Amino acid sequence: MDLVLEAADHHLLTPYVYPAGWPESEPCRQLLSLFVITNLGALALYLLFGTLSYYFIFDHELKKHPQFLENQVRREICYALRSLPWISVPTVALFFAEVRGYSKLYDNIEDSPYGWSGVFLSMLSFLFFTDMGIYWIHRGLHHKLFYKRFHKPHHLWKIATPFASHAFHPVDGFMQSLPYHVYPFLFPLHKVTYLGLYIFVNVWTISIHDGDYRVPRFLRHVINGSAHHTDHHLYFDYNYGQYFTLWDKIGGSYKSPTSFEGKGPHDYLRKLREK
Repeated sequence: MDLVLEAADHHLLTPYVYPAGWPESEPCRQLLSLFVITNLGALALYLLFGTLSYYFIFDHELKKHPQFLENQVRREICYALRSLPWISVPTVALFFAEVRGYSKLYDNIEDSPYGWSGVFLSMLSFLFFTDMGIYWIHRGLHHKLFYKRFHKPHHLWKIATPFASHAFHPVDGFMQSLPYHVYPFLFPLHKVTYLGLYIFVNVWTISIHDGDYRVPRFLRHVINGSAHHTDHHLYFDYNYGQYFTLWDKIGGSYKSPTSFEGKGPHDYLRKLREK
């Protein structure tokens, strides 16, 4: 995040926003800047990719499903917009620790003992580490001690749209993002790679709520896509994973998506039309 902060300072904040005598390295200034940048960045990613997905990928026929709520799209967006600023508060604290040099993020490929291969391997390990972390956090949020208070709001959307992707209770949203932020404090990671992965995970979160169940047949039971996550919203106790089905299979919570078996939401709508 220090790369983003440096760019914002250089092109906007120092020459046009902050007083000339307020040093860029001053902690209060960094915290304030990170709060604004984090909120604007999250909002831009959510609205941009959510809108693109909603209009170009999401099947609007799903809005005819009986479990699609009245004014659902507006409600999803409003809930997300109310939650994102609160989610950003602990997120900014972690970004601040990164900026102050407490993480294992590095600037140059030469700083990695494994060079470019280390960058590639770190991308894979990031995906598998965060997938594991999110699985157990997500499954824990389904426990009766936490579900009603924190996770149930996200399950209001039985037939989700891309805008449901960030419509979480703030505690729920931050907890499920925590593995992304923890990783660079435990393992070396290139700063630009981290930014790219951070954008990717936000786009992926939108994609698993887009109602587009297409995936190559040989990956159907490997990749946790929209079909799997739709069944999670519909049937509650299955498919907690983020990218892969591995931990659901290990944890006994894997369910083959109903849409792959001719029993999904689209099939339900087709049967309604036939009647």
